[in-house]
Amino acid sequence: MMHTRNTSLVFVAPLAVLAITVASPASGADDIKTIAIPTCDRIIGTLAVTEPENKWWLAYELESPEALIKVFVSESKCFTLLDRGKGLAAAQQERALSAGGEMRVGSNIGKGQMKAADYVLVPDVVTKNKDSGGKKIGGILGGLIGGVAGAVVGGINLKSKEADVVLTLTDVRSTEQVALEQGHAKKTDLGWGAGGGAFFGGFAAAGATSYANTDIGQVVTMAYLDSYAKLVTKIKGMSLNAKADNVSQSVTMAKPGRMYTAPNIKASVVRDLDPGMMMYPTGEKDGMWWKVSDELGNEGWVPSTLFQLAR
Repeated sequence: MMHTRNTSLVFVAPLAVLAITVASPASGADDIKTIAIPTCDRIIGTLAVTEPENKWWLAYELESPEALIKVFVSESKCFTLLDRGKGLAAAQQERALSAGGEMRVGSNIGKGQMKAADYVLVPDVVTKNKDSGGKKIGGILGGLIGGVAGAVVGGINLKSKEADVVLTLTDVRSTEQVALEQGHAKKTDLGWGAGGGAFFGGFAAAGATSYANTDIGQVVTMAYLDSYAKLVTKIKGMSLNAKADNVSQSVTMAKPGRMYTAPNIKASVVRDLDPGMMMYPTGEKDGMWWKVSDELGNEGWVPSTLFQLAR
C-alpha cells in the first residue's frame, strides 16, 4: 500500500540551537532529517554582513536580511561578528563625542581600536534564466522591475511561496570570492508546524520581525538557513587564514633612503629610494629592517623608519 508523504516541522529547541526536524511519519524514523546550522571548532576570522545594493526585500515588505544572517553567524561560532550597521553608527557618535572633548578622562575611546573585517558576507536573491523554463539558477539579481512595487526577476515567488537565495563570502584584502552558496526553500515542501513560533520568535527578537511573522519571510529564512549551512560546511573543509593568505599591506617611502642586500647599512646597495616610492613587504623582518620589493621587482632590505603604510 502506497503512503502519502506527510512532512512537518518539529522545532526541537529554541533559537539557541537553531535546529528543525523534518519528519515523515509514514516512512518511519529512518527518514527523519534534521536541518541545523553547522558549528565550527575554531574562529576562522572576523566578519561583516553587508546588504546588497538592490534592496530586494522592500518589494516583499521584509526587513533587511542582515539581522537574519547575523543570527546564523552568531550561532555557528565560525566568525567574530563585526557590526557595520546601526551599531557602527552609534559607535561613531560616541567617538565623535570623545573627539570633541565631551567624554570623561580615561574613557579610552580613540583611533586604532576597531577590528578590521577579514571577510564580508552578502545575502542576496538569485535570478532565473528565462530560456531554461525558470529552472536554471542564473547570476545574482541585478535589481527590481518597476521599482519597489514591481516583481523581482526570479528568486522569490509569492504565489508558490518559494525562495532561491545566495550568500557570497569575500576576502576583504584580496577581494577573492571565497564561497558562493545557493539556498532553496518552498513552503509546500516542508509545511510549518505549530511549534514554529519557538523557532521564528528568536528572529523577531533579533530585529527580523517580518521574517518570523509572514509566510514568505519564513520561506526566505529557511532558504538562507539552507545556504548558510552549505557555506559553513564548505569553509570548514578549507584552510582559511585571511591575514596569512594575503600579502602584507604596501608601504611608501616617507624619507629618502637605500635598499640593501642584507639588513645592515654595510651591505651592498641594491638601489637608492626616493620619497613616495611604493614598496611591497615580503613578510620577513629583522629588528627594524623589513625585506621589501619594488615595482620593478628589485628585492632587498630597508629600515622601517624610512617608510609609512600606503593609504
